[in-house]
Amino acid sequence: MAVFGPDVDRPLYGRGPSVGLRFTVYAILSIVLMYYDQHGHWVQRLHYALDAAAYPVQVAVSSPRAAWNWMTQSFQTRDALQAENKRLHDQLLALEMSVVRQDALEQENAELRGLRAALPPFIKKWQLAEIISVETNPLRQRVVINKGTADGVTLNQAVVDGSGVLGQVARVGPWSAEVILVTDPEHAIPVEVTRNSLRSIAVGSGNTGELLLPYLAINSDVKGGDLLVSSGLGGVFPSGLPVARISGVRREPNQLLAQVRATPLAHVERDREVVLLQFEPSHPAAPAPTPPIAPEVAPVAKPAPKISDPDE
Repeated sequence: MAVFGPDVDRPLYGRGPSVGLRFTVYAILSIVLMYYDQHGHWVQRLHYALDAAAYPVQVAVSSPRAAWNWMTQSFQTRDALQAENKRLHDQLLALEMSVVRQDALEQENAELRGLRAALPPFIKKWQLAEIISVETNPLRQRVVINKGTADGVTLNQAVVDGSGVLGQVARVGPWSAEVILVTDPEHAIPVEVTRNSLRSIAVGSGNTGELLLPYLAINSDVKGGDLLVSSGLGGVFPSGLPVARISGVRREPNQLLAQVRATPLAHVERDREVVLLQFEPSHPAAPAPTPPIAPEVAPVAKPAPKISDPDE
């Protein structure tokens, strides 16, 4: 039976340093490190190096979240910019439309002021009407206005704009009326030349920019640029309203009549509003009424005179 002594647990190859020695060495090493750290800031340098080495790892770890946040912010910013751009674009369009409407109203007011100032004094009443339909072709030159018998419009009432005679009422309804323009082939207006008071009749040509004067003799004193005004005859238009300006005169030696063309002063194609006129019939410048045609009366049969017989 084997008996072991007190040295049985000792290592075979000798013992390590004692605890006291190790404590002493660690203490001395700690004091040395604290001394050099106090004077050389070694710990800070070590921290700096460790931070530099750990930064790529931190970036790599936080990159997915940073990328997601950047993308989210980018899309939010893009949506916000698009919404702001749309709002500003709509606001700009609204401002442009407001400016256009304001310009149109100013122009319309200027035209109405000019028209009111240009109306002769014998006009008893004038009424503004809006054009709601236009028909301009070589056979018909008509417009429809938004005034009718309910507003006091009457048949054959004179219609003008801010520049001159536009036409006359050809048909009246309860709330609308049809106006035949001076350029309609079926329309004729008595006119006179302001330069020499030469009278004639201007008829429509079917073209919105042209009137014809087919009843002037070849030796008539007319020339390009002469102003034509209403003569006051016919019972519709009072005298002195501007109608047209002669644009061309052609005289053929083998013709008895001159070929005279004129340009209407009214803006037939651009008018949006017109004015209906009512005048004082007793005024000297009012249109002369057409005398009524007496109805035909059947002749009364008279008894034949009795012829005496010479043999009686």
